[in-house]
Amino acid sequence: MCGGAEGGRTAGLTAALTAGLTAALTAGEPTDDAAAGKLESRMNRTTTALLAALEALIVVAIGVGIALVPLTILWATHFELAVDWSMFWQAAANVWLLGNGVDLSVTLPAVLSAPLGLPGAEAPFGLTIALLGFTVLAVALGVRTGIRAIETPHPLVGVLAATLSYAVFATLITLSAVSAVVTPSLVQGIVLPTLIYAAGVLLGATGLFGRGVGATDTSSRAGSGLPTGPLLGVPNVVRERYRALPLVWRSGAAEAVRGGIAATTLLIGVAAVTLTVLVFANFATVIGLYEALQAGIMGGVTLTLAQLAILPNLVLWVVSWFVGPGFAIGAGSSVSPLGTSLGVIPGLPIFGALPHGTLAFGFLGLLMPVLIGFLAARLVRRRSDRLGLPVPSLSTALYTGVGTGVVAGVLLGLAMWASAGSFGPGRLVEVGPNPLVVGVLAAVEIGIAACLGMCAGIRRPDRSA
Repeated sequence: MCGGAEGGRTAGLTAALTAGLTAALTAGEPTDDAAAGKLESRMNRTTTALLAALEALIVVAIGVGIALVPLTILWATHFELAVDWSMFWQAAANVWLLGNGVDLSVTLPAVLSAPLGLPGAEAPFGLTIALLGFTVLAVALGVRTGIRAIETPHPLVGVLAATLSYAVFATLITLSAVSAVVTPSLVQGIVLPTLIYAAGVLLGATGLFGRGVGATDTSSRAGSGLPTGPLLGVPNVVRERYRALPLVWRSGAAEAVRGGIAATTLLIGVAAVTLTVLVFANFATVIGLYEALQAGIMGGVTLTLAQLAILPNLVLWVVSWFVGPGFAIGAGSSVSPLGTSLGVIPGLPIFGALPHGTLAFGFLGLLMPVLIGFLAARLVRRRSDRLGLPVPSLSTALYTGVGTGVVAGVLLGLAMWASAGSFGPGRLVEVGPNPLVVGVLAAVEIGIAACLGMCAGIRRPDRSA
């Protein structure tokens, strides 16, 4: 009897221990899975951040390399490695900073300022004109980074890592670019390149470029901190206020924004085509200026890259010519539909494409913003008709046309502001268009034409009915 009872107790204790051990092991499995999941998520975040930082480094390397590669070849071939290479690095870094809108303070030694023969070259002067080719490149590569970030499991990590890494690289470049001759603005050198690149990253991450808003996988944004929905990037308070407006006002405002952007894009496109025609029409003059400079092969390559960097500026200057005020290349000079009056200008061969003297039919260029404003309004109306939206009233059409002009004027004014600045000492402190005048005139010209385009085809209600 005792042996049987003892055996029963042993069997029961064994069963209890086995059950407890099994339960403990079973309970531990989800914990292990959760820990593994957290570790994998942490590794994914780290990988995303490292890849984003690497892409930011590549973007910076491309921008700086555009100036650094030809300068390094010049250092090796022309100077035969006898000069300190850091001078060429600083020159390339300052070119990159100038291309990102950073102001440079230049103090030329007497041995350099005297041969220039420019008044004011012996005193410190500023270089404030942005080489917009670098800006466009940074935004385009930033869009690519943003599109890549949104395709990862942690898009917000990718966006932040790329932006912060770019800020670190910009800081290092700014600090290394300081010399006895050129001193960049430290604050601008950190902030402006980062903002330009971050703008491109956000455009790509929010789907405004690349696959488009409708094609972007919004499920990957859930819980990522990035905005979703049709008003991407707009604060919730603004969204709610906008949706509270009457439908007719909302559609009118949306059409005004579309019309303004369309008019601005069309005008810039026409200006780009016009500049291309001018370069080919004056190709012999441009080549003659290249030959007169006697820059050699590498000097010619460097000069061509410099002109490509300032090419977007020239396109915007052609826009200001169409609007009416034109632009200046030095204080007291003017290039407008009424005529061209220039003094001493920088020795860039592309300036050989500028019109000369008084143009007999130059005033016809003023019709371009008017025609484009009307065309943009008609395109917007046609889109609304295709979507089956009701025909707007006369008052709605008028305020939409006015809004189109205001949007286009603001965009063009900002573009002119970005394209102008100081290009050197003396007279060259004033180069480019007047942004305020161009913006106001563009708003008036495009706005009036857009009102006509929006009102075309609207029938007045029959009061006798």
